[in-house]
Amino acid sequence: MSKIGVFDSGLGGLVITTALIKALPQYDYLYLGDTAHLPYGDKTSGRILKYTLDSISYLIKQDCKLIIIACNTATSICLRYIQQKFIPSNAPDVKVLGVIIPTVEVALSSGEKKVGVIATQATINSHIYQTELQKINPNIDVIEQATPRLVPLIEQNNFKEMEDIIKQYLSQLRGVESLILGCTHYPLIKEYCRRQMPSVRVISQDELIGKKLKDYLNRHPEIEHCLTQRQSRKFCVTRKNIKSEQIATQLFANIQIEEIAF
Repeated sequence: MSKIGVFDSGLGGLVITTALIKALPQYDYLYLGDTAHLPYGDKTSGRILKYTLDSISYLIKQDCKLIIIACNTATSICLRYIQQKFIPSNAPDVKVLGVIIPTVEVALSSGEKKVGVIATQATINSHIYQTELQKINPNIDVIEQATPRLVPLIEQNNFKEMEDIIKQYLSQLRGVESLILGCTHYPLIKEYCRRQMPSVRVISQDELIGKKLKDYLNRHPEIEHCLTQRQSRKFCVTRKNIKSEQIATQLFANIQIEEIAF
């Protein structure tokens, strides 16, 4: 079976997978969360690249013909290298896509002049959102805020502390007209953000990625024809975690998560 693979540093990417399955339920999906090495946001670029290449290689071996890197950190650090170097040399029939460009396209669609971004430290350090936003609109004002405490709390299913911490982070983004949630985990806290910034357009990747992938497949029938349509779903992690699996069960009823080793 030629599957759609979805890769994330943890189980936050299941939110993206849920959105993809809702939009495109006919295809076969394989999810891989590299929970043994999360969070990626505090790792060096070299480590992030190694972990991402290991995960992409695994998905390729499992016959994934289209791979979505749901992790913003991995996208910002690794996607260009994977698309330009790794895939042409190792799996030229596979397509690998990220989540940042589709998010930027949506962020620019309403004409706001001041955009905030919250993301992991590594994503913020890369300035990928600022670069891509200003590449299209050089006059846009981009304010970036690293939010390193959020992913660990989400993966631990600890939402009790979340609202106060989000409030502290968002207080640094006064005056923004829209807010990009630049991490795959952050759709799980989008309502917290909307409560804190009720007049700001909050851009959450789970709300855009399904439509974007559908559009992509419509424009690339040669890829769509390679994907089998048996509605199979498989979920894998590199290390099991009871607390994060509690989140997974909220997204997929009766989910079975398999621990794998490369």
